[in-house]
Amino acid sequence: MPRPRLSRTVVALGVVSLCTDASSEMIYPLLPLFLGTVLGAGPAALGVIEGLAEATASLLKLASGRWSDTLPRRKPLVLAGYGVSAVVRPLIAAAGSAGQVLAVRLADRVGKGVRSAPRDALIADATVPTERGRAFGFHRSMDHAGAVVGPLVAWALLAGGMPLRTVFWWAAVPGVLALLALWLGVREETVPRAQAVPATPALPLASGAPPARPTPLPAVFWRYLAVLFVFTLGNSSDAFLLLRASDLGVTTAHVPLLWAAHHAVKAALGTWGGGLSDRIGRRAAVATGWGVYTLTYAGFAAAHASWHAWALFLGYGVFFALVEGAEKAFVAELVPATRRGAAYGWFHLAVGVGALPGSVVFGLVWQRWGAGAAFGLGAALAGVAMVGLRLAVGRLAETEESANLQSCRPAPADR
Repeated sequence: MPRPRLSRTVVALGVVSLCTDASSEMIYPLLPLFLGTVLGAGPAALGVIEGLAEATASLLKLASGRWSDTLPRRKPLVLAGYGVSAVVRPLIAAAGSAGQVLAVRLADRVGKGVRSAPRDALIADATVPTERGRAFGFHRSMDHAGAVVGPLVAWALLAGGMPLRTVFWWAAVPGVLALLALWLGVREETVPRAQAVPATPALPLASGAPPARPTPLPAVFWRYLAVLFVFTLGNSSDAFLLLRASDLGVTTAHVPLLWAAHHAVKAALGTWGGGLSDRIGRRAAVATGWGVYTLTYAGFAAAHASWHAWALFLGYGVFFALVEGAEKAFVAELVPATRRGAAYGWFHLAVGVGALPGSVVFGLVWQRWGAGAAFGLGAALAGVAMVGLRLAVGRLAETEESANLQSCRPAPADR
């Protein structure tokens, strides 16, 4: 039987992510070069900037996700988050020091922190369990399609002789298009949040009695986050991969093309990878992706030629395709539907808090012992996380996931 079409909400949010990532990726792959060649900052500074930026975003994702569970609509938070990023991101063009780059990156990540958890909960609310992996995979595919467009546009502008700072200013254009797509394309019914998703009826409260406490998040969800945190400690900023590619001989003009090719793999395989988790199970898909990551980082540790960088970046794209949809779909199926915003907030917090020490330590290890030691450490931590996933998120998670998939109900209709 043909698979059902993705909902209007999922498709529209995919377009928003495409435009937003096109804007971001006109800047991000060039940022290590901008810091190193224009501002004179080294790998340690890059690690601090990226680690602090992602940690800031993750703290806000928790607060924003929990808040969205109490609001009649999640869309205003999503719109505010995308708006902040669209305004501040191009200001990197005016930066004159690494500290100013850090300030802009922090402000950009504030926007991401506000929008991410409510947006993911909005996608989960609009899909049925048996299609949830595909929906998240599609969303990530559109995100990565934007990451193909952005570097290609940046490369074309640089090839035409445009200065690096001017390219950064032009990143404002797709940011504005993203806001228009979100404002016009995403429709969400205004209802009390407790009624947005079917919930277990509660006994009426006596007059003046305090409201019932939120349903606690289950233990298996916390174990999943603990393992994910271990993996994140070895998953440093992708800026280090771009720096490694430069060390291996990839020229400045070809860096945007390399980054675009990497994202082309993620865009082409993301929907398939998310859908695969609908068929083989979330845990199996995540474990497979982490295995690909382990091999890829080990490859970066041993690489010694420019073509190695191209091959490894393509393999790294396969890792993302396998895990991005599965990891988020797993969250929705381990927690009560009425706590999805909070759950996605904790999910993003675990990833972001792990990113700070992960990126800082990675940069320090690289600076002291070299790139091989830093990438070897990342591969080792990913291997530990694979074992932990099986031990800590085992049969109980599989049982709950199976029950959720079998109790599929139609998603709320878009209006």
